[in-house]
Amino acid sequence: MTRNGRGQNTKAASSSGPPPPLDWKFSQVFGERTSGEEVQEVDIISAIEFDKSGDHLATGDKGGRVVLFERTDVKEHGSRRDLERQNYTISTHPEFRYKTEFQSHEPEFDYLKSLEIEERINKIRWWQNSNSSLFLLSTNDKTIKFWKVQEKKVKKISEMNVDPSQAARNGPSSSTSCPRVFLPNGGCSGGPYNNLSYEFNFPPGGFPTLRLPVVDSQETCLLARCRRVYAHAHEYHINSISNNSDGETFISVDDLRINLWNLEISNQSFNIVDVKPANMEDLTEVITSAEFHPTQCNTLAYSSSKGSIRLVDLRQSALCDNRSKMFEEREAPGSRSFFAEIIGAISDIKFSKDERHILSRDYMTLKLWDINMNSGPVTTFQIHEYLRSKLCDLYESDSLFDKFDCCISGNALRVATGSYSNILRVFGCASGSTEATTLEACKNPMRRQVQTTARPAKSLSGLTRVVKRGSDSPGADTNGSSYDLTTKVVHLAWHPVENSIACAAANSLYLYYA
Repeated sequence: MTRNGRGQNTKAASSSGPPPPLDWKFSQVFGERTSGEEVQEVDIISAIEFDKSGDHLATGDKGGRVVLFERTDVKEHGSRRDLERQNYTISTHPEFRYKTEFQSHEPEFDYLKSLEIEERINKIRWWQNSNSSLFLLSTNDKTIKFWKVQEKKVKKISEMNVDPSQAARNGPSSSTSCPRVFLPNGGCSGGPYNNLSYEFNFPPGGFPTLRLPVVDSQETCLLARCRRVYAHAHEYHINSISNNSDGETFISVDDLRINLWNLEISNQSFNIVDVKPANMEDLTEVITSAEFHPTQCNTLAYSSSKGSIRLVDLRQSALCDNRSKMFEEREAPGSRSFFAEIIGAISDIKFSKDERHILSRDYMTLKLWDINMNSGPVTTFQIHEYLRSKLCDLYESDSLFDKFDCCISGNALRVATGSYSNILRVFGCASGSTEATTLEACKNPMRRQVQTTARPAKSLSGLTRVVKRGSDSPGADTNGSSYDLTTKVVHLAWHPVENSIACAAANSLYLYYA
């Protein structure tokens, strides 16, 4: 373990120093747009999530659809554990193929509030798989649904009693010229079909043998079925859901409340955090994101629009909003500005797999926090500092309210997030690391790279890494390229066990590996 300039503990990658930067390569793309193709609003991806094993990937879009992908390279070569036992060299990178899709949510209308409820998928969370079935939670602004996706075998009759040619000649036949027979009670033998009747012809001597038809399962299809619907529990829009490590409960989060659900009970939830004041005019902050601890089922963290993170213990109190450990960066005197609270609002948080750190994303930066130290972040990464002089323009165009996701690698050595111009940034967070890589969501992800060595900030306060590349001229990003606010990477996810990233650019899903 090493300490930074403020005496804060940070994680060391190894005794030999930080790991070398990764060489990222393009893997796959799904839904790639052709030049000049117009993207429909309903096709834009709004959520991405790997399952715990990394063998399945799910995306949700603004049209309320959930699309599932499954990994193929593991199936072709066997399971990773078996290959390791055989000392088999795994040279392939994760490859996925389309598995199935289903309509998760439909547009609704709240007549009591005269409010339209969009079908857009806000979050997806995988549940524990059972046998060959897949389970996941998906939510829009108001309703959470629990889905089961399983393979169903389609059964067909593969062997009939009679020869097909004989059955065609002597089987059921229809005749439209056969007259109707009127019954004494006024009925008609033709029934509602009037001019249609049936007659059966049997071969002379009958059938030599009588056999039952043989039913075979000739093909399989994937069936998605909604098992439960969790509704009518949120007055405001749901921004997060997170499943607990106990395998029984999950939370749903809106601007003012966090509710705890039992998976088996859809008509009742428990309010565990409530920040709504008695007078709404006294409201100073809202909840922006929440996440359960990866292994401690009693611990969760939630972030606010003021840039703070609260760590709560469900064992301390039934209502946890007043009993929490707060993580907040102290502001320098006189640094408060009109845009400070907007750009300081945290849009996403993630626990690291080492269970010691929390990663948060606000508009301008990524911050890594140590759970055992709440005096400030141990590391801060600048994402698009070149936009700081454009805050007025960003505010007028509503771009300042974009909410970017963040993710952290399975070994907790690297973090990633998105930015404008369809780029994503990858940083090394090990002690002493200067890794800062810019990728573009396209088939040539490294084309925006400039051959300039990344340098850490001169001040070691907080281990802030500010990477300068190229010019910060107006209309240019850190590589000296013009930036485009209409194209952006908002949603992304890191593979849980390998160095692979999935990110969304409008309706296209890109996968990269290193």
